[in-house]
Amino acid sequence: MTCSVRIPDRNETISDVFILVGFSYLNKLQILLFLVLLVIYLATLLGNLLVILLIKITPSLHTPMYFFLVNLSYLEICFTTSMVPQLLIHLLVEEKTISIAGCAAQMYVFTIMGLMECCLLAAMAYDRYVAICHPLHYTTIMRGLVCAQLVCASWFIGISVEVAQTTWIFSLPFCGSNRIHHFFCDIPPMLKMACADTSKNEIMVFTVSVVFILGPFLLILLSYICIFSTILKLPSAEGRQKAFSTCSSHLTVVTVFYGTALITYLLPKSSSSLESDQMISLMNTIVSPVLNPIIYTLRNKEVKGAFRRAVEKSIFAHS
Repeated sequence: MTCSVRIPDRNETISDVFILVGFSYLNKLQILLFLVLLVIYLATLLGNLLVILLIKITPSLHTPMYFFLVNLSYLEICFTTSMVPQLLIHLLVEEKTISIAGCAAQMYVFTIMGLMECCLLAAMAYDRYVAICHPLHYTTIMRGLVCAQLVCASWFIGISVEVAQTTWIFSLPFCGSNRIHHFFCDIPPMLKMACADTSKNEIMVFTVSVVFILGPFLLILLSYICIFSTILKLPSAEGRQKAFSTCSSHLTVVTVFYGTALITYLLPKSSSSLESDQMISLMNTIVSPVLNPIIYTLRNKEVKGAFRRAVEKSIFAHS
């Protein structure tokens, strides 16, 4: 990774606002994008709230796997809400401004929730590993206290690491142009606006990405190597299919989330593809959260059964 000193175009310090250029290049198509993103955002809220409510009212779903799923759905709501409402407003107005304080707050929430999701997906992979590779000890290993500790550890890592990183970034002086070529206050475009030596910040961002994005991903990968090895040793095809179905939803979510996250934060950037970088960020921050409740409901017999029973119970009560 090459570290360099950022030199501003002008010697003027940015006063109190940034301009989020975002999707201004789409011109009149911004209205169409607004409608599409509004539908996706509402579907994200409704889908994740439905998953949370369904698990809360269904005793048979009060298991470690669904305990983690409730926390994941809550994270997705906070994650997407940290940026989508403002993006929707900016698609309708000419003045696409955000205060420095608002920009910092947005980065705090976004980075904390993103890092927590990495850790939580790793905890969910561990849960599936214990369920498939050590089924006889599952209830003793994945007891309530352990699940709560794993979730609390995800919160602690996300808050402690990202509060420190975001605070350090916003302690830099920003000068020159106040135009951010992105649709939200993400780390890479903010570092480009600093008029100081950002080499230490870039090293820190890369280190955090490797340790807390790539690290949990490697733990997930190791868990699934053990899971697939155990599944292939099962004597019956039915048993193998049933075992695989219990982790297929989580594996799909991991693929979508980490596929876009690794491209966004670890692969080298092309200086001539700002539009493509924004589209990748859009997939990671907006499309991915709406897919999770769909994946966990359409591919999960227990959740579909609980939803059907809840609907039937509601219809019967009204009748």
